[in-house]
Amino acid sequence: MDAMKRLDFPSIKRILAATVLACALACAASAGLAETGAIMIAIDKMTPGAAPTDFEFARTGKGGPAQWTVTSDTSAAAGLAIEQTSADRTDYRFPLAIYQPLLANNVDVTVRFKAVAGKVDQAGGIAVRLSDPDNYYVVRANALEDNVRFYHVVKGQRSQIEGANTKVTANEWHQLGLRAQGPRFTITFDGKQLFTATDRTIASAGKVALWTKADSVTRFDSIEIRTLP
Repeated sequence: MDAMKRLDFPSIKRILAATVLACALACAASAGLAETGAIMIAIDKMTPGAAPTDFEFARTGKGGPAQWTVTSDTSAAAGLAIEQTSADRTDYRFPLAIYQPLLANNVDVTVRFKAVAGKVDQAGGIAVRLSDPDNYYVVRANALEDNVRFYHVVKGQRSQIEGANTKVTANEWHQLGLRAQGPRFTITFDGKQLFTATDRTIASAGKVALWTKADSVTRFDSIEIRTLP
């Protein structure tokens, strides 16, 4: 009993408080780690009329350079969208806005896009595993053709892997998704799985990019990238 009386109760309370705090920090750290694989590109923080932050710009094929800018759009999720505005009609021309902070192999990417104009094409797409403007995978939807196609691009040459016909309405927002995990790819359109494909051409990690074709004037918003194991 005398030993019990000599216990330093304030010290015990401090130890217990420290233990509770350590557990809370550990739980918070675990939650943070669970979320580090998800990136929502903050278009709402970008400046209208300027080039989109954290992107670099290139093109596959021929023709003039692309023109990527942040534009106001009241129908966009945050009132702003990333838009490719160049109307160069060169057919084999694929403008790219390449997101710089991330290099990954396995990713799940979703974007909303709106085909605004274009005589040759009205297309919007997602590129993954991009090592340079001539080597990557891309899924694209086309409002003039009413279809979604999945390709690999190797040394600047595009080859179709899979595709499906579906209504792609111009001047309306659609959601396009590409999940790349090893050799397996899953393509979604407006929240529904459209098709899957298997291809082993490009296995290395690369960048994620927004993609258009020819004279497509296309807007993008709600860009989410999730890294996968």
